[in-house]
Amino acid sequence: MTGSSATATLTPFQKGLLLITALVLAAGLFLLRNGLHQEAPLDQLARQSLDPDVALSNSRPTVLEFYADWCEACQAMAPAMLQTETAHVDQLDIVLVNIDNPRWLDLIDRYDVTGIPQLNLFAADGSMRGRSVGARTADQLESLAVALIEDGPLPQLAGVGSTSTVPAIEPVSSPGPRSHS
Repeated sequence: MTGSSATATLTPFQKGLLLITALVLAAGLFLLRNGLHQEAPLDQLARQSLDPDVALSNSRPTVLEFYADWCEACQAMAPAMLQTETAHVDQLDIVLVNIDNPRWLDLIDRYDVTGIPQLNLFAADGSMRGRSVGARTADQLESLAVALIEDGPLPQLAGVGSTSTVPAIEPVSSPGPRSHS
């Protein structure tokens, strides 16, 4: 009996077993290459973000992060931001706004976004408390979150500034610049 004649005659059971084995191997390969791919933290945060108007009106402090998918600093900061969001899920809203999405042009203009990542920090009543420009560490994000949740002072970090309201100035009646009085 030669090797070629032994493999040429497969029983229907053997053929079925080979077919099932091939299907299981193909499914396993698909799952390993694609199906088990974990979503990137930046994508996960963006997907689960509330609409900015909802977040700013639901009586919780809010961090509005302006980002871009191509931004390496945004990608590097995303795991720490996700950790902060998870730790304070019922106390703080973290909302991602992609600067490359034309839908958000009004927010980009309103909050004078000039660099990314930019975090705009809001109190529970929706008033802006400050902003942070540049990547933040997990500890820095945690301290910002705690300050917002506790309505305390923002931490003194490079690139973080508080906002304040400017009192209305009474108009002064004076001659105009073309007057020679």
